[in-house]
Amino acid sequence: MIYMSKIGVIGDYDSICGFSALGLDIFPAENAETAGELLEKLASGDYGIIYITESYLKMLPEAEETYAAKMTPAIIPIPSASGSDGFGISRVKRYVEQAVGSDIIFNEEN
Repeated sequence: MIYMSKIGVIGDYDSICGFSALGLDIFPAENAETAGELLEKLASGDYGIIYITESYLKMLPEAEETYAAKMTPAIIPIPSASGSDGFGISRVKRYVEQAVGSDIIFNEEN
């Protein structure tokens, strides 16, 4: 039997409404507190991938630390409707550096 995890998207409605057209489950949140509650609920359920807007994830540092150490669910920051503030890409860069040992994505000198 093949087990497939669900994919959920958390954020303000304007930023995530389009994801429902792709078949993803959307969970609108009006603030970071609600987003955190939804994140906990989805993470303890059948959701293997959870997209969350950068602005909300940035306001939930404890949640980010909690789920970063776990294999699933994968918590992936996405830009909001107003655009990216760079938080998501800096997070990806950090994880690649940890895994590989150097900055292979941007190859910047420190």
